[in-house]
Amino acid sequence: MSHYLSLILFTPLVGAGLLLFVNRRHESVIRWIANAVALAGFAVSLPLWFIYDRTSPAYQFTERLPWIPSIGAEYFVGIDGFSLLLVLLTTLMGLLAMVSSWTAIRERVKEYYICLLVLQAGMLGAFMALDFLLFFVFWEVMLVPMYFLIGVWGSANRLYSAIKFFIYTLVGSVILLLGILALYFSYRAQTGVYSFDITAYQQFGFDPAVQWWAFLALFIGFAIKVPLFPFHTWLPDAHTDAPTAGSVILAAVLLKMGTYGFIRFSLPILPDATHQFVPYVAVLCLVGVVYGALVAMAQQDWKRLIAYSSVSHMAMVMLGLLALNPVGITGSILQQINHGISTGALFLLVGVVYERRHTREIAEYGGLSAVMPVYATVFLVMTMSSIGLPALNGFIGEFLILQGVFVAHKVWAAVAASGIVLGAAYMLSLYQRTMFGTVTNPKNDGLADLGGRELLTFAPLIVLAVWIGLYPKPFLDRLATSVDRVIARVSPEYGPHAMVECGAAPTAETAKTNPAAAFLTAVPCGPDGKPLPQPGTGAPR
Repeated sequence: MSHYLSLILFTPLVGAGLLLFVNRRHESVIRWIANAVALAGFAVSLPLWFIYDRTSPAYQFTERLPWIPSIGAEYFVGIDGFSLLLVLLTTLMGLLAMVSSWTAIRERVKEYYICLLVLQAGMLGAFMALDFLLFFVFWEVMLVPMYFLIGVWGSANRLYSAIKFFIYTLVGSVILLLGILALYFSYRAQTGVYSFDITAYQQFGFDPAVQWWAFLALFIGFAIKVPLFPFHTWLPDAHTDAPTAGSVILAAVLLKMGTYGFIRFSLPILPDATHQFVPYVAVLCLVGVVYGALVAMAQQDWKRLIAYSSVSHMAMVMLGLLALNPVGITGSILQQINHGISTGALFLLVGVVYERRHTREIAEYGGLSAVMPVYATVFLVMTMSSIGLPALNGFIGEFLILQGVFVAHKVWAAVAASGIVLGAAYMLSLYQRTMFGTVTNPKNDGLADLGGRELLTFAPLIVLAVWIGLYPKPFLDRLATSVDRVIARVSPEYGPHAMVECGAAPTAETAKTNPAAAFLTAVPCGPDGKPLPQPGTGAPR
C-alpha cells in the first residue's frame, strides 16, 4: 500500500498519455478510452473508503521520496479523513463529467478529454500533497486545463471568461507562493532546516508577525478560489461560459480547493493569526451569504443563478470554519461534500436541457414536468438537497454549521439562517418557473426525457444525497480525527484538557465559562479516576 496514492494520482495522467497516441479522427475510440480511464480511476480510489483507519489521527498511505533535496522539497503524499472524502469526490465527479460529455463535445474531442484527465490529476495531487511546494505545483497544474476548457469549448463569451478566470487565479497563486516562501524561510531561520513539510509546519510555532503576513497572503490565494466576497466576480462568468463538464468540476471540486487550503494550512499552521483575522473574514462571509442569495434571485440565466448560489453556499461553509469549534468545522467539511454533490448535479441538469435547446434563459422554459417527468423528478430531488430539506444531505451540513456558529456568535448564526431562507426562495422559484405550468413554448413540446446514460450519471448523486441525509455517521466518523488535529492547534480549549469531570455531563454554569463544554458529554471513568478514551476519537470527549 506504500504506493497506493501514487497509483490513484497518476491513473488520469496515464490515460492522457495514452490518448496522445490515438488518431484524433477516431472520436469514438477516444471517448471510450477516456471514460474507461475515469472509471478505472474511481474504481482504484474506492477501496480507500473501506481500508482507511478512521481511529488513527496520523496521515495514512503516506509516500515520501526525495524530489529537490537542495531546497528540502520532497514528493510527500498522504491523506486524512478530510482529503479522503475530497479524493473520492474528485474521482466520482471526474467520471460523471466524462460520461456527461459523450454527446455534448463534437470538436477537438481528443484535446478535450486530455484536458479533463490532466485537470483531475492536478486536483488529486493538491488534495494528497503533504509538501507545500508539491501542493503549489499541483495547484498551478489545475489552472491551465481549466483555462482551455472554458476558452475552447465554452459558449459565447468564453474567451473573456477564460482570461478573467486565468488572471484572477494567477494573481492569487503568486500571492499564495509568497506566503509559502515566508513560512519556508521562517522555518529555516528558527530550526536551521530547509523544508516544505506540511506536517512539520502544523506542529511548529511560527513567530506571530510572520503568521500575520503569511495568513494574509494565503487568505488572498484561497479566498479567490473559494470564491469569497468580494473575490468572487470571476465565478459567474466562468460557470456560465464553461462547458457542462467544466462547470461540474468547477463547482463540485475546484471551489473546495480554497476551503481545503484554510483547513489544511491556515488554521493549523497559523493559529494566532487565524484568531486575529476571524472577525474580519466573518464579515465577508456574512455579506457573501446574503449577497450571493439576493443576486441569485435576480438572475434570468439558469447557470448564473446556480453560480451565485455557490457564492452563498461557500460563504456558509467558510463561516462554519470560522466558528473554530468541532461541530462548526465538521459541518463545514461535510457541507463541502454536500455542495459538490448537489451543485454538481444541478449543473449536469442544466447541461441536459442546454444540449437539447441550446439556451439557458429561464424564460424559455416552463411546464417541463409534462414532457420530461423523470427529469423533473431528479431536478426536484437535487433542488431539495441544495436548500437543505431534512432527510437529504444539505440539511445535515447546514444544521451542524449553524450549531457551531451559534456557539461562536449568535448574530452570525442569525444572518446565516437568513441565507438559508433566501436559498430556498430562489431555488423553489427556479423550479416553479421551469417545471410547473403549461408548455407555452412550442420548442419544448418534443424534448426527450432523460436517457439511460443520463440516468446513470445522476444515480450515484441521488444515492449519496439520501445516504448522507439519513445516515451521515460513516462520513462523520472518518472526519473525527482530522477535525481533532485542527482543533488541537487553533482551539485547544476544546481539547481533552478542557473536559468536565468524568461521569458528569457539563452543567449550564460550566457552559457559561467554557464554550467548549457545549460540545462535551459525560464519559465513563477508568480505574484511576480519569476519563476513558472514547472509540474513534483517540481521546475522551
